[in-house]
Amino acid sequence: MGRAFEYRRAAKEKRWGHMSKVFPKLGAKITIAAKSGADPDLNPALRAAIQNAKAVNMPKDNIINAIKRATSKDHAAFTEVNYEGKGPHGVLVYVECATDNTTRTVANVKSYFNKVGCSLVPSGSLDFMFERKAVFEFELKDGMNLEDLELELIDGGLEEIEAVDNMVIATANYTEYGLLSKTIEDLGIEINKSGLQRFPTTPVEFTDEQMVDINKLLDKLHDDEDVQEVFTNIA
Repeated sequence: MGRAFEYRRAAKEKRWGHMSKVFPKLGAKITIAAKSGADPDLNPALRAAIQNAKAVNMPKDNIINAIKRATSKDHAAFTEVNYEGKGPHGVLVYVECATDNTTRTVANVKSYFNKVGCSLVPSGSLDFMFERKAVFEFELKDGMNLEDLELELIDGGLEEIEAVDNMVIATANYTEYGLLSKTIEDLGIEINKSGLQRFPTTPVEFTDEQMVDINKLLDKLHDDEDVQEVFTNIA
């Protein structure tokens, strides 16, 4: 899991380097989450979206405005939509989007696959190829013992925990997102980033040469303003 997480983390950090594209993506995520309730204390999804926005220094005003858009009649409604496809060398790609125009979004995503000689597959085709997990990232503070922490979090649905340098990554089944989030916070731990991720059930190794072709597609997807997350079966 460590290598897969680091790959996703590296891809995510690359996207976050382009702030002009990142803030609108995060704003859309906040707006969608806020539709279920504007109080982050009562809405774990909104709390997570705000945490992730703060992690990349998104201005407070942007966050407040994104929440307000959830109930504003003056803004187009955002919706979440997913696309699945097979990319270069058979790599499996699961694309999660947040958009105010699904016609535009599907056309763009299709074009990225078409340009590399590949295509989308019917919705649901890749569901069994990925496991959906709740993932939390927070710092390992001085005096914090990882084994003791693991015992504290098991009742919160924890499935796996690991430390990468001084950063802890805790995972659970996606259905336990709210419970594990609350359990971590009840221990007085500040969550840096969190969310739902898809992990491949059968990871595949690709050569450096193959990755050059694959990254041409992934870069296009990451740069699209409607694309929130891109998951693959890369080992």
